[in-house]
Amino acid sequence: MSDPFRDVAAQPAAVAALQAAAARPVHAYLLVGAPGTGVREAATAFAACLLSPGGEPTPDAVARVAAGVHPDVTVVERQGAAISIEAAREVSRLAARSPVEGERKVLILDDFHLVKDAGPALLKTIEEPPPSTIFVILAEHVPPELVTIASRCVRIDFPPLSYEQIVAALVADKIEPEQAEALAEASGGRLDRARLLASDPGWGPRGAAWASVPGRLDGSGAVAATIADELVGLLDASVSPLQSRQAAELAALEERNRRAAEVNGKVGRGARGAGNAGVRELEERHRRELRRQRTDELRSGLATLAGAYRDRLADPMTRPAAVEAIAAIDKLGADLEHNPGELLALQALLVRVGRQ
Repeated sequence: MSDPFRDVAAQPAAVAALQAAAARPVHAYLLVGAPGTGVREAATAFAACLLSPGGEPTPDAVARVAAGVHPDVTVVERQGAAISIEAAREVSRLAARSPVEGERKVLILDDFHLVKDAGPALLKTIEEPPPSTIFVILAEHVPPELVTIASRCVRIDFPPLSYEQIVAALVADKIEPEQAEALAEASGGRLDRARLLASDPGWGPRGAAWASVPGRLDGSGAVAATIADELVGLLDASVSPLQSRQAAELAALEERNRRAAEVNGKVGRGARGAGNAGVRELEERHRRELRRQRTDELRSGLATLAGAYRDRLADPMTRPAAVEAIAAIDKLGADLEHNPGELLALQALLVRVGRQ
C-alpha cells in the first residue's frame, strides 16, 4: 500500500485522525496550521485516501492527486488579498458538480483564514454540500470570520514544528546532521522550505546578501533602490530549484500521457487530446507554487534582515534606530499576506530604515 502521508513529518496525531476519518468521512474538515507544518501535504494525502476504496490509498490515486491531475480533486486558491465573494460562488458551483470517476469529489479550499466578507456566501454550501462533495479547508488560524464555518467542520490542528523536529526529519532524508542544522535554522520553522533549500546551492549567498543590507544603506533613495533591485533579483534566482523540479514533473506527465495514447491506439486529434490530459491543471499548480516560493523567500530574507538589526540592539547608540527598523520589517512581513508589489515594497522599506 502506498503511503500518501510520507511527507507529513512529526504530526502523528493529525495523520492518525485523517487516516481514521478516511474510512467514514463527514462533509467538511478544517486543517489548521502555519505553512510548513504539513497542512498542505496532509490535505493532498487525505484527498487521495478519500478517493480510494474504503479509505485505503491506492498508488494510482496517490500519484494523480499528488501531481494535481485527479479530476475529482479541485484546489481553490484566492486570487487577491482575500477570498472574494465571486470565488465563494465558484466554490458553490463546483460543489454542485458530480464526480467524474467515482462516488466522491474533494474540494481543497486554501488560505481560508482570509475568508473575510465571503464567509456568509459559503456557509450554507459547506454546511450542507451534496453527498458526493467533501470539503478540506486549510487555514493558518481561525479568525472571527471563520468561526461559524469552523463550527460546521471537523477541526484537526497541526502544531508548529520545533527546530529539533525539522533537523530530525532532514536527517531522515539522508542529509548530513551539520547541513540539516543549518537548513533548519534558515527554514523559518518550515520543513517544506528546508527540504527545498537542501537542493538549492544559492540559499547561503542569498542569506548573506540580506544580512549585509544594513551596512550598505546610506540614507539615500538611490542606494535603497539599487539594493531593492538586487534583492528582487535574488527572489527571481530562488525559484530555479523549484522550476527544475516542476519541469521534471511536467515531463513525467507528458510521458505518461504519451504511453497512454499509444496503449489506447489513439492517433491524430485524439492522440493529441490524450497527450494534453492534466497538463493545464499541473501548470496552474506550478504557477501557484512559484508564487508561494517567492513569498516564502521574501519572508526568509526579511527575517534575516530583522536579525541583522537585532544584532544592533546591544549598542545604546544604534538601539533606537534598530527598534524602528525591526518594527518596519515586521510590518512588511505581515503585509505580505495582501500581496504587495515586491519591488516597491522593498524600496519603501529600505528608504525608511536607511534614514533611521
